[in-house]
Amino acid sequence: MIGAIGALRRRRPLAPAGPPPLLAPLELAPWRLRGLRVCASTETELDRWLAQDPRLAGDAPLMAPRAVIARRQRFGRGQQGRPWCSPAGGVWLSAALPWPAAAATAAAPGLAVAVGLCLRLEARGLPVRLKWPNDLLLPGGVVGGGGGGPRKLAGLLPRLRLRGGTCRWARMGVGLNVANRAPEGGVALAELLGAGRADPRHWCGEVLAALEWAMAWAGRPQEVCRQAERRLHRPDGPIHLDGIDWWPAGLTADGGLRLVAGSAERVLRRGFGAG
Repeated sequence: MIGAIGALRRRRPLAPAGPPPLLAPLELAPWRLRGLRVCASTETELDRWLAQDPRLAGDAPLMAPRAVIARRQRFGRGQQGRPWCSPAGGVWLSAALPWPAAAATAAAPGLAVAVGLCLRLEARGLPVRLKWPNDLLLPGGVVGGGGGGPRKLAGLLPRLRLRGGTCRWARMGVGLNVANRAPEGGVALAELLGAGRADPRHWCGEVLAALEWAMAWAGRPQEVCRQAERRLHRPDGPIHLDGIDWWPAGLTADGGLRLVAGSAERVLRRGFGAG
């Protein structure tokens, strides 16, 4: 499985117009990949892998990206520990990514990966939208998307590994519906593109390319935010918080969601676990 994924993903990540960021060449380090037929959770398997690596003892940063990829998860989890349906046919992976040490001034990892994945999907003609903070949706009414409201195509689980205010690496869980039967409210790529263009191994390579895009652009939070804001899903109605109807107005550079109600404004920010 790993060899096939590596062969399918050998292409440069798509990027917005403009010169590439001047970063240390961490994004060029080769991937370290582990493939599993089935596991309880790729998040748990990645935790074990990182804990067993003596090179990561103390305050050492992660020098090369790594990912655990499973054909099926028995107990996949999403935000706030919610169960994530992960049958065979989808892309289910958890990755650890080199990330700028000054995480407060870097791009929000969830936004960066979301943009990278949007670029891969848009290249196939899919007008995906980012539902803040971490879901990718296909709007209702598009070709192959059916009628009604938007349907969930992918979900992200971003975290940061911090030590004394310094970021050692970013964590990213990714679930992408490909050839699996999507749960209620979801949609899979096989339904949108046809079974012939929905090989999970190919799309695992596309997810890795999206993660590479995120690493390469982590040092340019304003550009990442601009790209994410262009793809932001805006609900038909207001967001009800504290008895007030708020309307999404965009994103902040650190990945927060700006809300307005008349002249009032507030920002919702995603919390990160310890990773």
